[in-house]
Amino acid sequence: MSNLRSRRDMLRALAVSAAGAPHTASVFAQGRCQGGYNTPGCPMSKEAATAPIKPLFEPTGLKTAALEHISFQVPNYRKEAAFYIALMGWKLRSDDGKQAILDVGDWGSAIFKAAPPEQKSAIVDGFGFAIEPWHVKTVEAELRKRDLNPVADNNGKGFESFHVKDPDGFDLQICNSNGLVKARKAPPTAKLEVELPFEPTNWRTVWLDHFSFDATNYKASVSFYTNLLGWQPTFDEGSLNEVLMGDIGDAIIRGGNPKDPNFGKPSVNGKMLPRNIRIDHISFGIQPFDADAVKEALEKRGLNAQADTGNSGDIHESKYKSFHTQTLNGYNLQMSNITKETRLIASNNLRPKQ
Repeated sequence: MSNLRSRRDMLRALAVSAAGAPHTASVFAQGRCQGGYNTPGCPMSKEAATAPIKPLFEPTGLKTAALEHISFQVPNYRKEAAFYIALMGWKLRSDDGKQAILDVGDWGSAIFKAAPPEQKSAIVDGFGFAIEPWHVKTVEAELRKRDLNPVADNNGKGFESFHVKDPDGFDLQICNSNGLVKARKAPPTAKLEVELPFEPTNWRTVWLDHFSFDATNYKASVSFYTNLLGWQPTFDEGSLNEVLMGDIGDAIIRGGNPKDPNFGKPSVNGKMLPRNIRIDHISFGIQPFDADAVKEALEKRGLNAQADTGNSGDIHESKYKSFHTQTLNGYNLQMSNITKETRLIASNNLRPKQ
């Protein structure tokens, strides 16, 4: 019990304090145009803000069939893996001393890799998707036709893939289903080399609620992923667009709008501030989800519990219910009540005021 208490104390010290923040209302900003058009945050008319752009390239006809993996770089990959195992119910599939691979339910995988010494917190450095139809020569030809410079990454055991870069240089791996997608069909048997940081919650991770994906030009990134991987946009808010990644989950692609008069302009100090291209947080749907019970479970383990209802008020009354917390390696992790059947609740909450 003393070891468990000391680990809780460590987690409490590492967590970002939520003291004074309400647990019944959203504390996270959404799209810049959610408060209306022709406003300081969104200095465009609705017509300009939501105007379509010329597609980056013609659709490939490929469809996203499964999540291959989400790749994290973390200072202490084993402790981060143990955190997700205890909190989110993930299972350890392998650990080779340099990285750990975890099963996210039976529908996804997370790779936790040791970060360079100078990196002090966790980042997402790429993701991979299995696509259909898969014919390696055809896929390569389609990628080259669109000047995407594919780099092959195969294992000689039936797994084939290509790495490409999105408009901001983010690493995207597209592949067949003979890698981690296939591996997940067998039960994981690897042994964890570190202790769990706290007692397990017994939650199940059932859905990829959303990636929160920052881009330089969100319209270009939406065009890239929809035309390359067959993702479907929901609506264009003026600073973001939530896209449906087939039957896998959703991504909220946020960023600059080329119709914004401030797009690409230098800062007030005369210097261009580079946009932080990143997946700044990921939200996973968990079950069971009861707002009070989830909050209590997080705080019992020394974790912050910041409510987020997508700006729709009290968490007990909102259809969208979620909490943000911070992992051992400083990543913003969100857990929500969203499932595949209710995936558009958050999207509807993001619609701007008219």
